[in-house]
Amino acid sequence: MELLLALPATAKLNLFLHVTWRRSDGYHELQTAYALIDLCDLLDFERRVDGAIVREGDVIGDPEDDLPVRAARALNQYAGTTHGVTIEVTKRIPAGSGMGGGSSDAATTLIALNRLWDLRLPRAELSAIGLQLGADVPFFLHGSCAYAEGVGERLTTIGIPPTWFAVIWPKVHVSTGEIFENLGLTRNSKATKMRALSVAAEEPVGQAAVGQMWNPSSGVNDLEPVARRHYPTINQALERLERFGAARMTGSGSAVFVAAETKAQAELAVAELPPQWCGWAVAAVHEHPLAAW
Repeated sequence: MELLLALPATAKLNLFLHVTWRRSDGYHELQTAYALIDLCDLLDFERRVDGAIVREGDVIGDPEDDLPVRAARALNQYAGTTHGVTIEVTKRIPAGSGMGGGSSDAATTLIALNRLWDLRLPRAELSAIGLQLGADVPFFLHGSCAYAEGVGERLTTIGIPPTWFAVIWPKVHVSTGEIFENLGLTRNSKATKMRALSVAAEEPVGQAAVGQMWNPSSGVNDLEPVARRHYPTINQALERLERFGAARMTGSGSAVFVAAETKAQAELAVAELPPQWCGWAVAAVHEHPLAAW
């Protein structure tokens, strides 16, 4: 096997995100519910015989800092090998949007190279490598919608009913570190119980269904108030979506979303946006396309 083409790296939405405390090592303990959505980057992999790790396609910043490149190098180091690969990425998930594009690219890279290089490592070992690259990487390796604790590495599969989302990206790049270090960030949210998520997932779709996960009484994104204060366009995007339901920011931003009962409703929510914004009507995905690999 020399080529793996057009492998998907799915985006995610954080249905809620609680920061429960800050650890002595500076990392934050979190609780969140991750939903996979059908917005994807696409990655091509070609095995190389010279041992080089080469990055092509859409590259943001220094290629050596690129997460797929770092994932490939980390996998080689872990396995004690010197394999080579050319990785080409077609970006559809905006960088700095809070939808996990870079982390998802890294996860797909670990999955693909595990096969391309015939390493045959179990998914748990890939997740341990992925955690060193970013807190969201283990989720994308998990393979399904999940409830996460710790820094994002303790994962429990949850059911998400068929749901459409309207997503707006106001083309603002948000620094995750800047948001987490902000003195105004609340770090003592009350822990959410898994039972609340189970109940929500079993209810019919709509304001009382997945919406329970971002109902102000049962879940919020603790990073959102800080982002809204420092990035006015995020506030404007949320205000626009709030006409269609309980809108929320994903991750550390800057993308925002609202649940919809139909595709048409999601499309209406992202129609006629300001020309500098992007919007999508996307569907929740229960299982990652590469979950069985």
